Amino acid sequence: MTFDGEKPVTTSYDLPVSEPLRQLMRRGWGERESESAAIHESAPWSRQRRAALSALFPGKRLLIPAGQFKVRNNDCDYTFRANSAFIHLTGMVAGEIVPESILLFEPTATGHEETLFVHPKNDRNLETFYRDRRHGEFWVGRYLALAEIKKRYQINARNIKELEEFLLSKRETLVHRGEDSTLDALIPINENDSKLTIALSELRLIKDEFEISEIRKAVNATIRGFTDVMKSLPDAMNHPRGERVIDGTFYKRARIDGNELGYNTIAAAGAHACVLHWIRNDGPALSGDLLLLDAGVEVESHYTADITRTIPINGKFTEAQREIYEIVLAAQEAGIRAVKPGAKYRDINNACMKELAEGLERLGVLTVTAEESLDPDVGLHRRWSVHASGHMLGIDVHDCAKARSEQYLDGELAVGHVLTVEPGLYIQPDDILFPEEYRGIGIRIEDDVLVTENGAEVLSRELPRDPDSLEAWIGSLQSS
Repeated sequence: MTFDGEKPVTTSYDLPVSEPLRQLMRRGWGERESESAAIHESAPWSRQRRAALSALFPGKRLLIPAGQFKVRNNDCDYTFRANSAFIHLTGMVAGEIVPESILLFEPTATGHEETLFVHPKNDRNLETFYRDRRHGEFWVGRYLALAEIKKRYQINARNIKELEEFLLSKRETLVHRGEDSTLDALIPINENDSKLTIALSELRLIKDEFEISEIRKAVNATIRGFTDVMKSLPDAMNHPRGERVIDGTFYKRARIDGNELGYNTIAAAGAHACVLHWIRNDGPALSGDLLLLDAGVEVESHYTADITRTIPINGKFTEAQREIYEIVLAAQEAGIRAVKPGAKYRDINNACMKELAEGLERLGVLTVTAEESLDPDVGLHRRWSVHASGHMLGIDVHDCAKARSEQYLDGELAVGHVLTVEPGLYIQPDDILFPEEYRGIGIRIEDDVLVTENGAEVLSRELPRDPDSLEAWIGSLQSS
């Protein structure tokens, strides 16, 4: 078991290296100036987060890995994305996190000494810089030198190959497991490992100023993507796979702006909107149908937005579509009103569900009253709304998922929470409890909301929500 990474990673079709070429590759290299010398703006914030974690586990060694490569097919890996706890504690941005890095908290008399163990900038005396397909500079680009990491992110950095020897000293050690199989095998399981994982999740519940500013960037970038999609709808209607046009348009905007997706885009046209996680995006986008677009941009700091709009593809709602839409909109507005410091997290879902149940009662599809259906032991309205009406948002689109129930689902809202409010109604195309004109309608409206001292700030408020504004917005974009 080793972290040294000195052996070249080659494949059966790589060309052999002659001894003269090997010798030539060792000489004639100058120093390349760093491209990332400045202290990153995340550094003071991530230092505070590390201090908060340290205070929770006095005397215990903590190990938080960035994660490993994941093979997509044969010798091709998926694009690497570090695990969210590592991102939160280091503040490192996309492109500067090295796969297989490990953050160590070593106990001291006054807390912890934190060290980041990484594969550093390649050593020209080793073959890895031109033969290692995963860490070699000729293959994947230049890594930061140890001194550059220390300056940029204000954290001590050492070569990864020193870690195993460093861990030989006997201390109670907790590992954030499931991210690095090498580390998991090296360190015996501790019954308190799960407490570390829970703490790493709960530390992200309240967002600091830096995090909120990054989520704002992600929201604004996502709005640009939605705007581009509205302009693309005529092309989508004329393409046999219009959902792909929509999906590709949103992704193009993210990439042009230098960003990534926070999750796979849901571009669900027509009855595909009734499939809650429709990500195949291979169907047509027909005039007269609705488009449910659930998409979010992840910015360089790894924070993401998560917004959903359901819009008429040809720019005009039918009477049935508008009727269902207005029920969902009323539910969302009730959910947003429930967002305020001191409120129960579950109050949001309860407020949304009350409006949905009452709307379904008015439509005559419930066999009981809305009040009776809202009894948790009954819940008939959930046939048409099986998901919860929101979740925490941050580095993960579904953030803080390992937090304890009493801190999340059963907890209270506080200033700095960022969450989504996203009720929906989904009438399957074969649902004969609804008249035919409603079948195949799926509607979700989702916004990103910050809990403030005064209640709630809808971060994504620039995107129209009410049906008249949506129709006007689509029309203005397609006529310009």
